[in-house]
Amino acid sequence: MEVRRTVPVALDVDSDDAVLLEDTVDTFLWSAQYVVDHAFTGEYVTTSKTTLDDETYDDVRENTDGFNGGLVQAARNKAAEACKSVVARWKNDKKASKPTFTSPHVVYDHRTATFHDDYVSLATIDGRIEADYVLPGEDSDTPHSKYLFADEYEITGAELHYHDGDWVLHIHCKKDVESDTSKQATPENGTVLGVDLGVNTLAVTSTGTFWTGNEFDHWRREYEKRRGSLQQCGTRWAHENIQSVGRKEDGRFTLLLHRISNELVDEARGNGCSVIAFEDLTDIRERTGASWGHKWAFDRLYEYVEYKAEEHGITVEQVDPENTSRRCSHCGFTHPDNRTGEEFECLKCGYENHADYNAAKNIGLRYLRRNQTGSGGGAPLGVRLNSGMLNVNGGYSPAEESARTRVHAESHDFSRG
Repeated sequence: MEVRRTVPVALDVDSDDAVLLEDTVDTFLWSAQYVVDHAFTGEYVTTSKTTLDDETYDDVRENTDGFNGGLVQAARNKAAEACKSVVARWKNDKKASKPTFTSPHVVYDHRTATFHDDYVSLATIDGRIEADYVLPGEDSDTPHSKYLFADEYEITGAELHYHDGDWVLHIHCKKDVESDTSKQATPENGTVLGVDLGVNTLAVTSTGTFWTGNEFDHWRREYEKRRGSLQQCGTRWAHENIQSVGRKEDGRFTLLLHRISNELVDEARGNGCSVIAFEDLTDIRERTGASWGHKWAFDRLYEYVEYKAEEHGITVEQVDPENTSRRCSHCGFTHPDNRTGEEFECLKCGYENHADYNAAKNIGLRYLRRNQTGSGGGAPLGVRLNSGMLNVNGGYSPAEESARTRVHAESHDFSRG
């Protein structure tokens, strides 16, 4: 099995090299757009990389004064994948228009980039430049130490991104691992861990573990206050410091979300879960009143849990969130008045608990029922709770040995049944 990771690394780029990179970005985007425009000229959209290479390579090189051949092919690949995506959406009766490339980036591989321990060499429109990595402390438990500098991972390529004067290289790494079914929870014997996401409580599991949003909200307000003060100055110094604040904010939140994702996966592993079920994140802002910052955090947390769970043979899925916060996980009665803020009390059976914890159990049950009524076999047996398990019908069975509840950031006093 192949495990892939992407590690963002900030680059220290001097002013002269920055000019070269900016021109390289512009040329790369122009090249990709040229290929897309050509692909859409015929009766059918061309998606074959070979055909697009034969029909556009020489034209692109001529129109870009001999742009690096490897980067021309990378731009062609980017264009071909974008065209394939459009055609796939059309086949599924979904709307899609001709792709346009505006986000400043360049795709690199081993022909156009050389990756060293503390710097990278990148091809540009005029030779190569070298840029030092800007790395966290050596003792930091970060993706840099886990993947980028780990002997078992191989660097396969990278994407260079540019935003507000900052250059960040998203380095792709991979490693091959042998499949060991003895280390993986089998679907026949596994259970589901339900996870509810929210504003006041970032994540709650069906086992009764809470991660509050206090730290996230505190620092989000703090960084907004700092940016607001600097924006009032309007000086170049203030503008540079706004960028510095943004980097610190991204770094702090990334570390926080990595920590929570690690603990979520550990929660699943410790409870023998073969599936981690989240609510569908598509309209979560409308449902929860979350800010764009929270939506970003939810997306990143899901992404981190997904790839970290993969290493342990755990599947991560999303389910329809409709009524998961209004439905009683005890008797199934659904009503808007069951929930008041963070409190849940069923109007029918009187079941009381924290509303987000009740929702986490319902999310697990939603996955369980969807899977058992589907065409696939080997469905998980139940939703894991702290003190036992819920079966597909909502029936509760106690565990022989209850797991110790871990409550993060705040202590809570809720029943776990």
